[in-house]
Amino acid sequence: MFKFAHNNFNVTSLEKSLAFYKDALGLTPVSSKKAADGSFELVFLGDGAGSDHVLELTWLADHPQKYDLGENEIHLAFTTPDMDSAKKLHSKMGVICYENTAMGIYFIEDPDGYWLEIIPER
Repeated sequence: MFKFAHNNFNVTSLEKSLAFYKDALGLTPVSSKKAADGSFELVFLGDGAGSDHVLELTWLADHPQKYDLGENEIHLAFTTPDMDSAKKLHSKMGVICYENTAMGIYFIEDPDGYWLEIIPER
């Protein structure tokens, strides 16, 4: 039997990413690990809403350039009980990158180009 543990996104700026995920989605660090030699840093973000699933942000010292995400259409999805407030926040932040009004969903983009789907809580 398997259970989801976490997803990982590699990031070019841990500071920008931490600020984005806090401001846009309310995610906060639940644990972290720094390599003794400074070669990497991992920060695990939780939603504070009781989900065991976390997002691991990985910063690599030897990869300061933007990541090439290519055509990998991977994304994470987040639910919200208040789509109107969420959309107003994300519009104000200027991070909405795609909207499907027929389905009632939209996507936001993080500082490294990863897409995050916002869907209404069912």
